[in-house]
Amino acid sequence: MIRKHFWLWLIIILFLATRLYKITQIPGSVYWDEASIGYNAYAVATDLKDEWGEVLPLHFRAFGEFKLPVYIYSVSALTKIFGLGELAVRLPAVMYGLGVVILAYFLAGPAASFILTVTPWLFIFSRTGYEAIAGLFFFLLFVYLLEGYKKKNVLVVFAAIAAVASIYSYNAFRIITPIYLIYWAIKVKPRNLKVLLPSLAIFLISLIPIAKVFYLDSGAARLATVGLSDPVTIARNYVSHFSFDFLFLNGDTNNRHQQPGWGQLYWIELPLFLLGVWKILKGKSKSAWMFLFLLVIAPIPAAITKETPHALRSVLMPFAISAISALGLLSVRRAVLAIAVVVYIIFFGLYFRDFVTNYNSKTSSDWQYEYKEIYAKTKEGFVTDKYAQPYIFALYYLKYPPQEFRNTVKYNSPDKWGFSTVESFGPFIFKSP
Repeated sequence: MIRKHFWLWLIIILFLATRLYKITQIPGSVYWDEASIGYNAYAVATDLKDEWGEVLPLHFRAFGEFKLPVYIYSVSALTKIFGLGELAVRLPAVMYGLGVVILAYFLAGPAASFILTVTPWLFIFSRTGYEAIAGLFFFLLFVYLLEGYKKKNVLVVFAAIAAVASIYSYNAFRIITPIYLIYWAIKVKPRNLKVLLPSLAIFLISLIPIAKVFYLDSGAARLATVGLSDPVTIARNYVSHFSFDFLFLNGDTNNRHQQPGWGQLYWIELPLFLLGVWKILKGKSKSAWMFLFLLVIAPIPAAITKETPHALRSVLMPFAISAISALGLLSVRRAVLAIAVVVYIIFFGLYFRDFVTNYNSKTSSDWQYEYKEIYAKTKEGFVTDKYAQPYIFALYYLKYPPQEFRNTVKYNSPDKWGFSTVESFGPFIFKSP
């Protein structure tokens, strides 16, 4: 087994070594979504209720943006083992990220799995508490299972379950998963109704809670604050994800999504990617065309929102690009291939060194480190609510008992973005000065 998948084991070792190293120390603090995920997971682990008192919800109200359940329940399980803290919050990202590179290995080959492991785009997302990495894992599992449909029809049932998990992991896949399902149905023309109908039923039933949130629980109002409807703007946003500046020079401007001074990809990937595209257009491989299709649809969820280009909402892109670049890499001569691999390793080494030595000092405020300092000293009193959501950091860092919070909390009216804010709980009051 080890000999058969020797390269996969090397990739796994590289992935785990670079993701687990100082995982609780870099980044040096949690940002507000990590704190919210961590505390709601802690609340569920304590008495099966979220911070609002909902029993095992499918949508966590949190700040009013309705977080999805898969990642939170994953953190909740680990909280039982490790307690509330950065390890429990971030370890699921490592596990799901590892699943992503393993699926890349079986979907697109060892070269794609290696490129995906060392690409800057996936790095931070696979070692911090981002829900998107869980969505990417379940989506790729969905694709992998569908690819096996012709050999074993029953796999489509498990594919439907993976599809449901993807749309309950990250909102982007509520758009991408149905699009890919239509593409697959046109490509394969499946006919086995005995497995297709139950699979479709599973998928459609899973949409009921989503519809409830959207129409009954202010989900539409929340979407209106971040969504766009102007076709010209959407088209411009879509194209921005393919800009040279975003891909190879400066990357996402949000420092939680990328290291300052690095693009989403290394420049070496450009010629390999272009060569891979040429190989796809020249060839007749349906699986290779699938990678190109995934690349085309990957930026859609980010394009219809207001912050673009957005590395997180387009999290499917690094898989598609890695798969296409791998085709280009494997088409060159062995000597060139070996040199390219060495260059990738050198670039990743430089990227990782920069991350370990400089990332915290450059991005501490982006990760809201100030709240970690505040609640290391402050156990009660007045805290300004001018910045982010100060109450969630108090709950997280102080490991405040969930039942006591629910019994004493007072809320403000939602702000212009649809976020709920806390006026006070227990010994704390949160107001602008």
